[in-house]
Amino acid sequence: MEGLRDTQLFKTVQGGSPSVAQVLEEVYQALLEREFDPVSQIVGYIMSGDPTYITSHRNARSLIMKVERDEILEELMSVYIGSKLRRR
Repeated sequence: MEGLRDTQLFKTVQGGSPSVAQVLEEVYQALLEREFDPVSQIVGYIMSGDPTYITSHRNARSLIMKVERDEILEELMSVYIGSKLRRR
């Protein structure tokens, strides 16, 4: 029973989690298919935290809730700054 005094290291497998970009792409497509304005709906979700701004079509609502809203905002700002402001 010597091993009971040692701290064991447990490594989790981080597989299968979609990136923020993948989530946004899936949610965007689902909103388009349901004829919603994706920009308005995603902004509404980010500002309020209310998942009902996102359709449940194609599991988009569950998918967007797997990432934090601040991560979504960070991704959007990174892309915007990278494409619009850094070129000046």
